Amino acid sequence: METLEIAKVKQESKKTTPISGSVAVLEAFLAEGVDTVFGYPGGAIMPIYDALYDYKEKLKHILVRHEQGAIHAAQGFARVSGRSGVVFATSGPGATNLVTGLADAMIDSTPVVCITGQVFAHLLGTDAFQETDVINITTPVTKWNYQVTDANEIPHVLAKAFYIAGSGRPGPVLIDITKNAQLQLFNYEGYTKCEHIRSYRPKPIVRKKYIEEAALLINNAERPFVIFGQGVILGKAEKEFKQFIEKAGIPAAWTIMGMSAIPTDHPLGVGMLGMHGNYGPNVLTNECDVLIAVGMRFDDRVTGRLDKYARQAKVIHLDIDPAEIDKNVKADVPVWGDCKETLPLLTKLVAQKVYPQWLQKFKDYQQKEEEKVIHDELNPTSEVLTMGEVIKTLNELTNGNAVIVTDVGQHQMVACRYAKFNQSKSNITSGGLGTMGYALPAAIGAAYGDPSRTTVAIIGDGGFQMTLQELGTIMQFKPKVKIIILNNQFLGMVRQWQQLFHEKRYSFVDITSPDFVQVAKGFGIPGKSISKREFLKSSVEEMLRHDGSYLLEIMVGKENNVFPMVPQGRGVAECVLSKEEI
Repeated sequence: METLEIAKVKQESKKTTPISGSVAVLEAFLAEGVDTVFGYPGGAIMPIYDALYDYKEKLKHILVRHEQGAIHAAQGFARVSGRSGVVFATSGPGATNLVTGLADAMIDSTPVVCITGQVFAHLLGTDAFQETDVINITTPVTKWNYQVTDANEIPHVLAKAFYIAGSGRPGPVLIDITKNAQLQLFNYEGYTKCEHIRSYRPKPIVRKKYIEEAALLINNAERPFVIFGQGVILGKAEKEFKQFIEKAGIPAAWTIMGMSAIPTDHPLGVGMLGMHGNYGPNVLTNECDVLIAVGMRFDDRVTGRLDKYARQAKVIHLDIDPAEIDKNVKADVPVWGDCKETLPLLTKLVAQKVYPQWLQKFKDYQQKEEEKVIHDELNPTSEVLTMGEVIKTLNELTNGNAVIVTDVGQHQMVACRYAKFNQSKSNITSGGLGTMGYALPAAIGAAYGDPSRTTVAIIGDGGFQMTLQELGTIMQFKPKVKIIILNNQFLGMVRQWQQLFHEKRYSFVDITSPDFVQVAKGFGIPGKSISKREFLKSSVEEMLRHDGSYLLEIMVGKENNVFPMVPQGRGVAECVLSKEEI
């Protein structure tokens, strides 16, 4: 039997501190290492903001100008830092304004934790002011969501939220907290990080049998080809991936999301895949005998017509998400697991090889692309500036060390085709959803994700006008974001399609823009606009030298097109280099 003294000590050790649900949210953030939150206050989340007043020294809150800006900023933060981005929004329109960003984060596997306020629990279902069923609205675009109505749930629910968002294949999580739960006092027993959830297996079991089968196929291959995606970056497996391709001697091409996992000038790097990817990787996908896909999902922009995609090849697919295996392309050897674990196992079994003749085929196609497309894009002879020469100038002045955040459109394709990167987590873009308006807020988040690096946002004149209100966020909080607007006075990508496939019937793509430099000036951000080549290098230099944010508008050719191109409905081997080939 316990003595009275021992019982008393035990009882005292069990004493808890009453705190509010709002304070519990912020304590969870500190325990998870969160230091930056992007958000916008409102009535239903006001108790959390009231608690935040006392945490201003511990948590940096960035007041955005629109909730969509908050989640895109959190995405940029996550993509550059490798940590989960965090968002606050109120109920109703505040929560629904997150939906586009949630969908974007979901398809691009970006870890984000969103906290939304909600009306009092007793008002749920009554159509109360700013009440929206955010759980059912966001279920298709979140990895997990949950509504908290009792403050006692907050510590373990938030622990699960961060664990789910950042583990396995990452993704967005949304926790909706009713106002009464935010205000409620409860006996707080501390915060314990989540490390396991029954029925949730973030990493599938690695099966040695499939590793051996994959190695056998690779060792017997004559024309092996690696295609890799963001899974290499998300798995923090850049080193392991580089060791694998270098030992096996296999040419490797990246998806738009996988770009920067290896330096773009790596001798085995053969360029970008996809609709506007490089000529060689696209065409030779249909000539390889073994296709090794690492951390990519065979998106339609990469495969073109599936019935014409790599029919001759044995396919090895390495992925952490079993749902991606066989979803679009049938794998002969499925290698489930985290590529940081599976790649070293595979590297041990593959033979040290080189494929000089096979690699030369990629170089030959690259030379053809240089002659027909790249040379004129990067070294134009006309007076009109091209997007490509802007990226070339940026490469020269940043030495491939900048974080480049792109919006969606022609400028995105050109930037991803020609940007040079020396380190991982450098190419930040909206890949799967293709969200116009993404770049400006995402660049703000990226600047907070790694303040030591130069962050450059490259945006079209159309996309910029979708979220330009976030210049107000820059004005107030002063992240150092360099903004390049490539202005072709069109919604360029849609215009290109209308020119090539709709008999040049330009339907509502001719866009009128404000004086962007004056707009930026109104937000206290200096800038200039140029249209002549003689001012290009000096203006980019001035932008990069400026200690703070800067906007540089560059007027480029109105009807320039992006090539190569895999026209919709065609196979990757039907990649064309000019409009005459369509």
